[in-house]
Amino acid sequence: MLYNAYEMQRTLLAGASSLANMGAEWMQNPANPLSYTAFGPVMASGLDVFAHAAAPRGKPAFGFTSTIVDGKTVPVSEEIVLRKPFGQLKHFARKGVKGGRKLLIVAPMSGHYATLLRGTVERMLPDHDVYITDWRDAKMVPLSEGLFDLDDYVDYIVEFLEHIGPGAHMLAVCQPSVPCYAAACLMSEDDNPARPRTLTMMGGPIDTRKAPTEVNTVATQRPHSWFEQNVIVTVPFYYPGAGRRVYPGFLQLTGFMAMNLGNHLISHWTMFKHLVDGDGDSADATKAFYDEYRSVCDMDAEFYLQTIDVVFQDHALPDGRMMHRGRKVDPAAIKDIAVLAVEGERDDISGIGQTKAALTISTGLPDALKKYYMAEGVGHYGIFNGRRWREIIAPVVIDWMAAHDDRA
Repeated sequence: MLYNAYEMQRTLLAGASSLANMGAEWMQNPANPLSYTAFGPVMASGLDVFAHAAAPRGKPAFGFTSTIVDGKTVPVSEEIVLRKPFGQLKHFARKGVKGGRKLLIVAPMSGHYATLLRGTVERMLPDHDVYITDWRDAKMVPLSEGLFDLDDYVDYIVEFLEHIGPGAHMLAVCQPSVPCYAAACLMSEDDNPARPRTLTMMGGPIDTRKAPTEVNTVATQRPHSWFEQNVIVTVPFYYPGAGRRVYPGFLQLTGFMAMNLGNHLISHWTMFKHLVDGDGDSADATKAFYDEYRSVCDMDAEFYLQTIDVVFQDHALPDGRMMHRGRKVDPAAIKDIAVLAVEGERDDISGIGQTKAALTISTGLPDALKKYYMAEGVGHYGIFNGRRWREIIAPVVIDWMAAHDDRA
């Protein structure tokens, strides 16, 4: 019922958005006498803000057409090099550029699409041969493809690295820090030649007992049964994944919006003022952010519930009790993968110390292969997007990979 109610609301708002958009255009039309009054631009701006807020959104595109390599503009094309039921490995091919440091960016499976890391990819493209995990919306995966859980996530990471081949580096943003670290443990223990040379984790929940945030509190104050009964829904019949149990993206988005509701209201009020003042560029920047932020997808229920149990409630990885298909995930097995933990001083999703915990539990790793970096004044999204990511954090990550690029 919840999913059907949401779809009904989304359909109604889509119609209202179209009407509001037409109204905004009419209020700005030179043929309309009201467009020359002080009231006209105000009304048009208000309708424009509502139309944008209420518009339905699908999966965004990365939209890269070129990058700069050694001072020259180089065309970029997207290639799907490996397809799996719940995700695909995407490669950003730079035309005419051979070699380059291979980098796997692991996008979070947390309700948003991989395009949330557009800024991350863009910054790394000039100097790296970039791949990214492009996770699929669970409601679009037929039930015949089976379920997807945290163990499958780890298997996907291993398979993606094996496809890329030896010598790659891995960058995990937020949620995938745990499965990426687990994959590194398993591949190290197996002496897998495709294990990454470096593993960078940014704002990841390795040990959520460190400086717990509101996100951590919500995940721990209720039992497993509460989540299963209250936030897991069945995909309606009109989607390819009909009958699949999922944690819907719209619930995840609602939770994140509620955490910082005041900031979101201020952002839309500021966008309204920019439109009234005729500052379209500033308004478009806000629209672009929310186009991405509001584009959400569903997660398979098995993955979501197992993550709540293993990562947030049981703390299995930092306590040395995490299992993968009946096999213990041993942090001490990592002996030659250089690990970098990056945190944001103002991160309200993964608190200070949660990612750094990966360095503590890596008892088999020499200190020379461990590094911690705390970005001052940076919130969660600023770790991997925006000016501070481009100018301050990315150079730290790049230098770390370069320092261990030629290590045998």
